[in-house]
Amino acid sequence: MTRIYAGIAVAGVVAFLGTSALYVLTNRAEDDFTACRRGQIAGGDIGGPFTLVNTKGETVTDKDVLTKPSLVYFGYTFCPDVCPLDMMRNVDAVQLLAEQGLEVTPVFITIDPDRDTPAVMRDYAGDRAKPVADIPWAFVAPASRGELDRVLEGFEQDVTRAATGDSRELSHVLKVFLVDGGGWVREIYSTSFL
Repeated sequence: MTRIYAGIAVAGVVAFLGTSALYVLTNRAEDDFTACRRGQIAGGDIGGPFTLVNTKGETVTDKDVLTKPSLVYFGYTFCPDVCPLDMMRNVDAVQLLAEQGLEVTPVFITIDPDRDTPAVMRDYAGDRAKPVADIPWAFVAPASRGELDRVLEGFEQDVTRAATGDSRELSHVLKVFLVDGGGWVREIYSTSFL
């Protein structure tokens, strides 16, 4: 008799799990950026709230910056090689999406707040980040080393600085995050994708 109850319980659990999986797979909502994704990011553990400083020296939060879908990129203005190329790639991505009727805000978060003051980032933005399809960039910097570490950890962004302090000795993993207007990371693009 115990075997019968155990069999019924196992069958019930299997049926519940199968039905749940079928429901989740068939009722996934498509969004405007589905075609931009190569995979699925589960949960909301990547990203998170932040408090940064914009190019005007004003304190802004994730709620101020991520008001609509955004491409979030980590870099620094003194980067001698890769960051300027990434900026051009991000401009191209914003332009391609705009041509498809999809508006995203490009967001540049510096990983070098000691050098990237609001004035330096304002000059950098003026030189390299012209608004694309009338969409302005958001350039922001952590106000402290602690805030930088918290933002980097939240976005799982690794940064290393050589002991020399030379700007060329600052390195990071190349990632661009597609973040929706609610602050959820929907996709992560890295050098393997590009």
